[in-house]
Amino acid sequence: MVKSYPNVSEEYQKAIEKCKKKLRGLIAEKNCAPIMLRIAWHSAGTFDVQSKTGGPFGTMRFKAEQGHEANNGIDIAIKLLEPIREHFPTITYADFHQLAGVVAVEVTGGPEIPFHPGRLDKEEPPVEGRLPDATKGSDHLRDVFVKQMGLSDKDIVALSGAHTLGRCHKERSGFEGPWTANPLIFDNSYFKELLGGEREGLMQLATDKALLSDPVFRPLVEKYAADEDAFFADYAEAHLKLSELGFADA
Repeated sequence: MVKSYPNVSEEYQKAIEKCKKKLRGLIAEKNCAPIMLRIAWHSAGTFDVQSKTGGPFGTMRFKAEQGHEANNGIDIAIKLLEPIREHFPTITYADFHQLAGVVAVEVTGGPEIPFHPGRLDKEEPPVEGRLPDATKGSDHLRDVFVKQMGLSDKDIVALSGAHTLGRCHKERSGFEGPWTANPLIFDNSYFKELLGGEREGLMQLATDKALLSDPVFRPLVEKYAADEDAFFADYAEAHLKLSELGFADA
């Protein structure tokens, strides 16, 4: 799909660059990269390629979407972002939330992800139930990422590697614990831990284990565990696609 990005004013582009600096400071100070990545992902991941509804268009600002079951605790990210948001009222929520995700990866040592501004805010939150269910397997992952969002098998595995950041919280998801020993560092340790088997204190969900049992997914897990540069390259590509679902399609 060829992308045709909208032209934004020089003033808007400058606001984006200033906002990026403020986000870097917030994320470094508060160690909140995981939840910033979560708000970006959970917003973008609602896109439906058939109906062209949902997606990275700022609807996470609505209480209705914050109240979706998969978004338990997302209000924490909204509150952390409020002071920065007040300084940049001209930036759309759509760009703002996706920029937070890009900066979260960068600040924690991950790859640099291109960012193209110009998303417009939608006024209608997506329907409930479009985000992945952590208790299900590879068929479900393909239903959500490939059939619904229009992404690929490779994207599924690369994006799963972002579980190198953050942890599950029992009060939000019913699960508890991080996926890696250092959940504030973006690296390829998620894949190494997967291949190493279950370890006390670390999390492996059904959707994680599905990457090992699926014959297409597993070779990619092995590739990324052995080659962090390859993971970073594929992750940056997949994250860019996710953050631009439904945006600037020509």
